[in-house]
Amino acid sequence: MALELLTPFTKVELEEKKRDRNRKQVGILGGNFNPVHNAHLVVADQVRQQLSLDEVLLMPEFTPPHVDKKETIDEKHRLKMLELAIDDVAGLGIETIELDRKGISYTYDTMKLLTERNPDVDYYFIIGADMVDYLPKWHRIDELIQMVQFVGVQRPKYKAGTSYPVIWVDVPLMDISSSMVRSFIKDGRDPNYLLPKTVLDYIKEEGLYK
Repeated sequence: MALELLTPFTKVELEEKKRDRNRKQVGILGGNFNPVHNAHLVVADQVRQQLSLDEVLLMPEFTPPHVDKKETIDEKHRLKMLELAIDDVAGLGIETIELDRKGISYTYDTMKLLTERNPDVDYYFIIGADMVDYLPKWHRIDELIQMVQFVGVQRPKYKAGTSYPVIWVDVPLMDISSSMVRSFIKDGRDPNYLLPKTVLDYIKEEGLYK
């Protein structure tokens, strides 16, 4: 169980939040989703189940605030693929706030808006273990950790160290990336079983990643 992996402080804090049934518990999984693949979906679904969240929202970014700029396709395609991927999947949804705002979005700015719009929601921001090491460099991180609970996802029995309050959740290790999917398609190979069939069919219909 995920709760067994928590530090005593974060475990108590999480259980206190859950006792307040007037507040909704929502996970946020941000990313470029270019394209969305099965590892994204497993992470979202496992965090939702293991932390007993009401839902997890996949939040596509418009322009990532990274120094090494990523090339991406039009957001309408990335959003459509997300819609296809989670169709009829209980507990998963989409948050389009960063697509609606356009431009570069820092997590602090996005979550400030979301918490202001939804004051009755507790947010759990999901990140990979590799991103935990970079938390000290995140924009306005000290204020951000007051707004959201970070959830770190990594392979079983292995945890990165951090002084920030992070709930760790173990999920099955799936070595799948969006760049791998794009590479398969560019090389003329079908990335079968790496992403939902409905998403792959859409990619073929639209001629994406050729």
